[in-house]
Amino acid sequence: MTGFVIHHSLIYVLFITGLFAGTVDAIAGGGGLISLPILLGVGIPPHLALGTNKLQSMVGTAVAMHTYYRQGWIKREGLWRGLLFSFWGAFLGAVISQVLSGGFLKKLIPFLLIGVLFYIILSPRLGQEDKKPKMKESHFYAIFGTLLGLYDGFLGPGAGAFWIFVLVFCLGQNLLRATAYTKVFNLNTNIAAFLCFALGGNVDYSLALCMITGQLIGGRLGARLAIRQGAKLVRPLFILVVSITMMTLIFKNYKEYFIIIKFQQIKEILGIISIIITVAIIGFWSKYYVTNKKDGIS
Repeated sequence: MTGFVIHHSLIYVLFITGLFAGTVDAIAGGGGLISLPILLGVGIPPHLALGTNKLQSMVGTAVAMHTYYRQGWIKREGLWRGLLFSFWGAFLGAVISQVLSGGFLKKLIPFLLIGVLFYIILSPRLGQEDKKPKMKESHFYAIFGTLLGLYDGFLGPGAGAFWIFVLVFCLGQNLLRATAYTKVFNLNTNIAAFLCFALGGNVDYSLALCMITGQLIGGRLGARLAIRQGAKLVRPLFILVVSITMMTLIFKNYKEYFIIIKFQQIKEILGIISIIITVAIIGFWSKYYVTNKKDGIS
């Protein structure tokens, strides 16, 4: 369905957006934080923007996944369990979203992301290398495949970050491998979501094509950069993406509080946030220094 007429000059904007979003998403997820606001910003109706964004991001994710697979970062053994449970969860989440409000979950997710963010920051060696799994793969996919698929189908923001975190924490994968596997599950749930939008006629294929040309390049470029640089690129970009996602969701779901807060209160809140960030940074570097000292790294 093409219900939106766009000036030809914006074709280049959409191409660059697809390229940039695809590159970032292939490395650490969060491409939708770039592409969706651009689509909405140029005046595309929300329902059409969401469907179009799903299609173009799906292509970029597929390209990144293929690149990771060809480089040996994704193994097919046992993967069908994760695909099965996450697809079922996404489908169930999409159905539930039609009848239930996600108000409480929307307000809870930013704080879960804060927990993920601080755990990653205060664990500098987390995801540097593969570790012994904390649970069986079959149990992991049955539990987290269903739960994260359900969340992705019901709401969605931050799903990639949660996938990366649980793959590292529960299955002991390094950050790069976890990122590669996350592409598989993101693509799986995105296909389910795209089909819903397509059946409802809420996809502009001509606009999506402009962004897909950028995603074809960005998805491959981002994956190759991640493979070459490893955790030293994936980790900081992952922290940045989670931080932006968290702040976006806090403002979106708690904006009524920001409106009524006085200027002086804003200054106090910013001061508290600055203190928290400072403590987190000090904690991070302290643990990093101690860990490296123990390992004899200068």
